Amino acid sequence: MSGTSGDAWVEGPDGSRHWGRFGAAGLLVISPDASVLLQHRAAWSHFGGTWGVPGGARHRGESAVEAAVREAAEEAGVPAALLAVRFESVLDLGYWSYTTVVADAAVRFDPVISDPESIALRWVPLADVGSLPLHPAFAEAWPGLRARL
Repeated sequence: MSGTSGDAWVEGPDGSRHWGRFGAAGLLVISPDASVLLQHRAAWSHFGGTWGVPGGARHRGESAVEAAVREAAEEAGVPAALLAVRFESVLDLGYWSYTTVVADAAVRFDPVISDPESIALRWVPLADVGSLPLHPAFAEAWPGLRARL
């Protein structure tokens, strides 16, 4: 497969599958009132029906921040101009990586479902995130991310 698009599955040595030929990235947006923007994933998507952050495959040559911001704009109407990146957290499996980009939003904006990957978008208070059925990888990462917030 050639081109710049990263939209494809990568298979690990153990048979596990991960989305993104060049890795993937997601955006964890924090509002001024300490809520985070979460995406309820469509049933047909990988781990559909769970909650996570907007994100997706990185394209060739795209940084994790660029990919996370692009994907969040595509999936949730997140306005890049309102964001200030706080930190990145990387899960590196050697053959594939996922970067969670954590950013503060200058104001709490109204997210917009702009593609079929989302059932809902919701601002969730930090204390309530763990009570939702989370995407398994996000559920595993959340305690460490929460501690850094």
